[in-house]
Amino acid sequence: MSPYSVDVLLVEDNISDAELTIRELKKHNMANNLFHVKDGEEAIDFIFASGKFADSRDILFPPKVVVLDIQMPKVNGLEVLKKMKTDPRTKSIPVVILTSSKENPDIQNCYDLGANSYIVKPVNFEGFAEAIRNFGFYWVLLNQAPI
Repeated sequence: MSPYSVDVLLVEDNISDAELTIRELKKHNMANNLFHVKDGEEAIDFIFASGKFADSRDILFPPKVVVLDIQMPKVNGLEVLKKMKTDPRTKSIPVVILTSSKENPDIQNCYDLGANSYIVKPVNFEGFAEAIRNFGFYWVLLNQAPI
């Protein structure tokens, strides 16, 4: 990772959803580096350059955006979001929630914890692919994050 690369972290335990997300982002050249972790514990280690990522990552070069599912094993997405947004080193990293939950308590909780966007996963292939393209276009190509 470097300050000039476009790095995206995908935190998703559903392999099918992860593969489709990765394929759409790569297909449209929306990231130099796309990293996928399968649970919240791995996400925290990746973001904070700890655990198995202590030797391969540097917290000074965060991902441009984190795409985060809510319901995951070990540590759920809300805990990851809370940890990120309460730490001065990571609070400015944009976090896009990508989940199947349309429930208002989930939506409100995510925004209360500092989520930058909340996207409900469309159930059909075409809708899902379009949502990923739109997300990628805005958050990876258009949005200007603080340096």
